[in-house]
Amino acid sequence: MATPPENPTQARRYAGLFRRLFAIFYDIFLLTAILLVIAAIAMQLNHGKAIETSDDFRPLYILFMFGICYLYFAWFWMHGGQTLGMKTWQIQLHSIDQTPIDWKTAAIRFVGAIFSWGILGLGFLWSLYDKKNRCWHDLSSKTILLDMRNT
Repeated sequence: MATPPENPTQARRYAGLFRRLFAIFYDIFLLTAILLVIAAIAMQLNHGKAIETSDDFRPLYILFMFGICYLYFAWFWMHGGQTLGMKTWQIQLHSIDQTPIDWKTAAIRFVGAIFSWGILGLGFLWSLYDKKNRCWHDLSSKTILLDMRNT
């Protein structure tokens, strides 16, 4: 993982809200493709029927889908600090204390991001007021997103 600039003449540039949203939009397309394949497999395991609310294993199915989403983000964050969308938009995740991102930090960030979206997106809008453009999930996981253009 590239380290954030430590040269005092090279200031850190924090990723802004729109770069974050564009990276998320890109990742949603990729993750949707993965989830569609898993849904097709689940449908075949359910004798060709769609998973319905009355199915006994629906809660397990939903939990599994969330787990796949977590693994997608956590694996990329832990291996280079960039999902494919983040790489495209040249932003990179770093911990504030320069320690590697681990499973626990990724889990805190993932769950925090769900809350950031779930409360009318207020967790993301918070970045417009934070000096380092941090969202609620950045604050809770002690991470920052850096703009990696021209570094």
